[in-house]
Amino acid sequence: MPAPTVTLFVRFPVAGQAKTRLIPALGEEGAAALHKRLAERTVETMRASGLPMELRVTGAGPAEFAEWLGDDLSLVDQGDGDLGERMARAATPPRIFIGSDCPDLSVEHLHAAATALGDSDVVIGPAEDGGYWLLGFTSPCNDVFVDMAWGTDTVLPETLRRLAAKGIEPILLEMLSDCDRPEDLERWPDLSVSHRANER
Repeated sequence: MPAPTVTLFVRFPVAGQAKTRLIPALGEEGAAALHKRLAERTVETMRASGLPMELRVTGAGPAEFAEWLGDDLSLVDQGDGDLGERMARAATPPRIFIGSDCPDLSVEHLHAAATALGDSDVVIGPAEDGGYWLLGFTSPCNDVFVDMAWGTDTVLPETLRRLAAKGIEPILLEMLSDCDRPEDLERWPDLSVSHRANER
């Protein structure tokens, strides 16, 4: 099997449009600055993994993303729709999907996911909020994600139920946390420090 492509869904860091659930704690500019830093960290991790990579972008055109994150990247517009619809538009597997919300994502996590796809059709990185920080596939599973209640704590159990109905037993990686809500900021004080330094 060829090495899976790591695909990042990422939004351009426009104030008021990025990390909106953190605006009450950080303000519009602060939330966008934090999102910018998280996305940059994620891209750095992807590059360091040595795996093929692609960015699925929204909020600006490819030129703006290339200026921000580098002109060596494969950049594709996400298009409309929920996460399931946007994943379905991605090219043929094997593929690993991630977002930029997981500060603890490491090269080792990406390598573990790639290795897992040698033993299972699906790999999942479960998140503490009931969703996931990573999804990987060796073959299309688009029907699994139709009418999914994205953003709720039912996403992971419902995904596992639907995969079981298809006879697929995914490999689960370690559980990590996303940085989505004001209370999440306490987990990563370095992110808040970076944010305050950028404001000065």
